[in-house]
Amino acid sequence: MIGISACLGGVCCRYDGQAKEITALKQLIANGQAISVCPEVLGGLPIPREPAEIKGGDGFDVWNDKAVVLTKTGEDMTQSFKQGAIIAYQKLVEYNITTIILKENSPSCGSKSIYDGTFSGNHRDGIGVATAYFVSQGLEVISENDWQSVIDREE
Repeated sequence: MIGISACLGGVCCRYDGQAKEITALKQLIANGQAISVCPEVLGGLPIPREPAEIKGGDGFDVWNDKAVVLTKTGEDMTQSFKQGAIIAYQKLVEYNITTIILKENSPSCGSKSIYDGTFSGNHRDGIGVATAYFVSQGLEVISENDWQSVIDREE
């Protein structure tokens, strides 16, 4: 069994109230071959919510107290993002999940790229808060752009 970002599985949980469904991943969840998690929602954030980006670094920097997660209007959401990552990880551990496919560019789930913290729509190399936590706990994190490699391996 694998983990999947809830928005990739068709759940309308993104900041804008939308999903970014990948049909094959939604089907894995429906078939009981995967579970979905949304660290932001598990951290208590509403749907929809104000966009947030990491300011001052990436997810590892957030955990090292060198960066913060701020909304577009400047509200500090760092603790909600951290708490959501921890709760999501606990859920994954309950199901013995060692691999998770995450939504790229997200301040929680980005695994190669995140927004640059300026709310300009620009990306930069880096990982999100949940991804950093998952990696530090030994989970294998796969970008949504590489999801097919995991499915091929699972079959």
